[in-house]
Amino acid sequence: MKIKQAREIARLWMSQEASRIPGFWAAYTAGSSNWLPEDRELSPYSDVDIMVVLTDSVAAIRRAKFSYCEVLLESSYLKSEQLRSRNEVLSDYHLAPSLSTTRTMFDPHGRLAPLLAAVSRDYRNPYWIRRRYANAREKLLRFIRSINERAALEDQIIGCLFAAGVTTHILLVASLENPTVRMRYVAVRELLAKHGLAEFHEVLLELLGAARISRERAGKHLQALTEIFDTAKTLITSPFPFASDLSDCARPLAIDANRELIEGGHHREAIFWLAVTYSRCLKVLACDAPRSKRRKFLNGYQELIEDLGLSTAAAVARRAQQIERLLPRICELAEKIIEARSEREEPRG
Repeated sequence: MKIKQAREIARLWMSQEASRIPGFWAAYTAGSSNWLPEDRELSPYSDVDIMVVLTDSVAAIRRAKFSYCEVLLESSYLKSEQLRSRNEVLSDYHLAPSLSTTRTMFDPHGRLAPLLAAVSRDYRNPYWIRRRYANAREKLLRFIRSINERAALEDQIIGCLFAAGVTTHILLVASLENPTVRMRYVAVRELLAKHGLAEFHEVLLELLGAARISRERAGKHLQALTEIFDTAKTLITSPFPFASDLSDCARPLAIDANRELIEGGHHREAIFWLAVTYSRCLKVLACDAPRSKRRKFLNGYQELIEDLGLSTAAAVARRAQQIERLLPRICELAEKIIEARSEREEPRG
């Protein structure tokens, strides 16, 4: 299916289904599909993200993945007040890129149009680019501060993995590129190579813990993930915010897409989402399964976190410190990327 058709189906869902939600305000597509040309084939390992904006509280509505007219959609929810301020939107490194690239929306009352015009006008301004990468920097620091040595080890590891992962977003945002989730390390590898900074990709992989993981080891970890994923998705009952990522619909993205990355030579880049998903599966089993189920998968997880260098709370704390120490250097590179783009775009007399 072409991207154009997938977007039409997304808009159909917005108008037929999302519009019936109490407090519906507007809806628009977000995420990686926005960045693709209409004539591109939609990957079987991709979904189409939809942001549904509501005037009422969104706390009771969870993010969800589901198939609709043969397209995998993921719906997320925002309060309309989050879109009231142009400045706040332009400073948000998730909202601004989606609103600047969306081509598909359901906005029957014209509420989004003024905001889209403002974001489109100022999105490429270096001032707002800097505000957005600073927003990513603050998110990274929040992940680090959230790491609690008294929490379950997998919770500490999730916080550390996401802190490491946001290093890629700082650079992607500085370059006006898609701050993608699962493919972030592939995207930043291409970005750094384009700027003659390919060696720094190894530094980012070191912070993740994946720099020395071989293709064979990555394949073994994926097999272990496959087994725990297929168990966790049948047992999950607790209202985890990531529940939709551990479902039958999400399996191609969590398993098959990672297999494609590993087989294509991006085995180290695949480790981020692989390790996050494995850690989340363990959280599910801790809450929703007998202890025997969890014990069955602990050896595989132990091998993974040993390869990552995150097998103890002390190791996680050291890695978090390493990430924070390198943050000024990452921001320096972000500035160089902004300056290089400004020089290319500066009009010549």
